[in-house]
Amino acid sequence: MTDATGGAKGPDELRRQIERTRSELGNTVEELAGKADVKGRARARAADLRDKAGAMTVQLRSSAVQAGHTVQDRATHTGPRPVRGAVQAGLRHPRPVLVVGAAAGAVVAVGVLRRRHHHGHR
Repeated sequence: MTDATGGAKGPDELRRQIERTRSELGNTVEELAGKADVKGRARARAADLRDKAGAMTVQLRSSAVQAGHTVQDRATHTGPRPVRGAVQAGLRHPRPVLVVGAAAGAVVAVGVLRRRHHHGHR
C-alpha cells in the first residue's frame, strides 16, 4: 500500500519496503561477488577441462585398443612377416605398447582441447 506519490503509507509499509530493498541489494551483491571471483571461476574452468580431458583419454584409449585388436587380427592372419613379428612382439610385451598408445592419446586430447579453447576465445 502506497500513497499517490509512490511513498510508503505508514511506518509498517516503509519497513517492508526497506526489508525488500535490503534483500534485493544482498542478492545483487552476491551475484557481483561471484562474477568478480576470477580465481574461483578459473578453478572451475580448469576442473571442467580436466574432466573433459580425462573422458577424452578414456575414449581414445578405447579406440586405440580397438584399433590395436583390428591390426593384430589382420597382421596375425595376413600381411608381411615384419608386421607379424612386430605384432607378436607387442603381444609378448604389451606394457610399452599401452604406454606409447596412452601417451599418443594424451597428446591428441591436449591438442583437441587447446584447439577448442583457442577457437572459443576469438
